[in-house]
Amino acid sequence: MTRLHHVPWGRSFRVLWLLQEMGITPDEIIRYRIGAPEMRGAGLMGASPAGRIPALEIDGITVFESAAILQYLCETRPQHGFGRAPGHGERVRYLEALGFAETQASLIEQLNLNHLFLRPPARPSATVVKLNTLRLADTLRALEGMVAGDYLLPSGFSAADAMLGFNLFAAPFYVRMDPYPKLAAYWARLQARPAFQAAAAIEGPQTFYAQDFYPVPVDG
Repeated sequence: MTRLHHVPWGRSFRVLWLLQEMGITPDEIIRYRIGAPEMRGAGLMGASPAGRIPALEIDGITVFESAAILQYLCETRPQHGFGRAPGHGERVRYLEALGFAETQASLIEQLNLNHLFLRPPARPSATVVKLNTLRLADTLRALEGMVAGDYLLPSGFSAADAMLGFNLFAAPFYVRMDPYPKLAAYWARLQARPAFQAAAAIEGPQTFYAQDFYPVPVDG
């Protein structure tokens, strides 16, 4: 039994996508809505102690945290070549990319919180939103320089690309992508992968973001 605890078009998309790359479709996908009471229920809390997605039940165990899940899948299914094992010449860059993906995603999470989840009378701080938007742009500028050929690593697609794919789905809602042409081409290549398209078909249209772009709010 393979069961994925999942928020559509959230970080758990990384797991769904890599599973599709490996030819694995979960037997069950339990979908949650951020902020819904079910996220504090025994099902998710039993799989992920902080009640956060993703969590994956597979091979008779449960794994939570995106990077841990992807690394577990790569290590237990090395025939796909999506990991970079100790001793591989790209191992350090691979690990850096996995960590960098979460650094970037934490900024997206903060922008999601301020733009989407604050409810009146609470108001987002324009200063805080501006700072996090600029920091997100800095990570995109760095990522622009990290792309090596078609993918992040010279030898080809890896789990690091799946980790960062979620970020490139979400970042354009907060940062204009015109200054990053390499990232635009990279994102187009990721979306063209059959496994990405299969995962997107499982997801359906995104409903998380209600508008195409969220500018920095104005104080006052």
